[in-house]
Formats: sequence, C-alpha cells, structure tokens
Amino acid sequence: MAEAVLYENDGPVAWITINRPEARNALNQAVRSGLWDGLRRFVADEASSVLVLTGAGEDVFCAGADLKEMAELKLEVPPPDYAPYLGRNITVPKPVIAAVNGAALAGGFLLAQMCDLCVAADHARFGITEARWGRGAPWAAPLPWLIPPRVALELLMTAEPIDARRALEIGLVNRVVPAAQLREATQSMALRIAANAPLSVRASKALVYASASLGWAAGLEEGDRLFEPVYRSEDAQEGPRAFREKRTPRWTGR
Repeated sequence: MAEAVLYENDGPVAWITINRPEARNALNQAVRSGLWDGLRRFVADEASSVLVLTGAGEDVFCAGADLKEMAELKLEVPPPDYAPYLGRNITVPKPVIAAVNGAALAGGFLLAQMCDLCVAADHARFGITEARWGRGAPWAAPLPWLIPPRVALELLMTAEPIDARRALEIGLVNRVVPAAQLREATQSMALRIAANAPLSVRASKALVYASASLGWAAGLEEGDRLFEPVYRSEDAQEGPRAFREKRTPRWTGR
C-alpha cells in the first residue's frame, strides 16, 4: 500500500502530501500520524526553509475526518492531539503554505486555515460542513481573525462551501491560480520566502500571530522583543553588506 502521507524536498522547500485520493484524502489514523511525523521532520530539517502542505489528486485537498472510521470508533470529543494544529499543539516557527488542489472541507478547511499562507487552484472549494453531520468546529475559533465575522458565521451555520474566488475576496486565500499551475505557483512563493533572511522571516511570522492576542501597545512591545535578536544577528550585517557589494546575501541564520 502507498504511504498515507508523503514527504519530499524540492530545494529549500519541503512538500507534505496527503496521499489518500481514493478516500478523498480523509484524515484517518494513518494520515494523522503521517502529518505529525512530517511536521516534526520539517521542524528538524535544517535544509528546508518553507513547508508546503497539499493533497494528492486533482479533486480534493482534504475532505476532513474519515467519517467511517469515526463511526466505528464512536468518537465523541476529539482529543487535543487528534491531529496536528499549528500554533496550538505543535510549534512550527518556519513558514507553512497550503497548496489547495481541490475541496477543503471540515478538517481539510482546518488544515488550510492553520497554514500561514494559502494558494488555491481555481476549482478549489472551502467549507465547514460539521453542522451538516452533527459535529463541531471548535478549531474555527481563529477564523474571525482571518475573515469578517459575518462570513465566518455564514460558513459555520450554513455548512455551504465557497469557491476559490470568494475565498480570495474575503482574505482566506492569498492567490488563486489555474490548477495546472498550482505546484509551480506555490513553489515560486516558497522560494521567494526562502531567499529572505530566515531570522527575519520567522520573527515576522511570530509577530503576526502574537498581535492576534495583544493590543496595539503590547503588540509593538512584542515586536521589539521578537526583532531585537534579528537586528543583533550576523545576517543583519550581511544584508547591508551584500547590498553595498551588489551581490546576493549569504544567510547563515545566525
């Protein structure tokens, strides 16, 4: 049998692919375990600066939890470590991009939501379908931070998916591209990020998430704290030096 989750390196970019297209890339035990392993591998992978999360096939990014498995287990409240949730039960300081190749529903929506950036194929759809099946979506609590609250309410209460263009309009998605260009467009974005100073990139990610729970003044103070080691790093001297010498910076992450 094929692995449920694949991990590959493409230059400084790591790709994790949910590989159950025959089951709509649903989150069964094998997929959840594979995602945990893949994310931990990426965190420890010094050669990889950016991670892309995607699904196999052309139709579905991830359809959410495997309802057949859920019915067999008679699962009630999912445990905290049921599946990895970036920033909640696993810390990934490096950037993560969702490359949404099709429908992202329920837990699949969660996977797209939890990533730092999102590139979607033009036929992708996004839906929080839990209300349709009597399940819950407590993981959607950060959603009104990403999109307008009334749109979040509509998604949660109607259980009706939206298309990629609508997702772009409301800010859930960064870019929409033709399906055939999804890999190339996402890799290009990842390489652009990987070319920048790694300490600056990681501090930028930390700042944005910290600001979600802090007020204006506290957010500025947290920004000072996060970026002070960046200013004091060797890379902070390398950048201006490379500019002066008209060459590409050689980042060391120190």
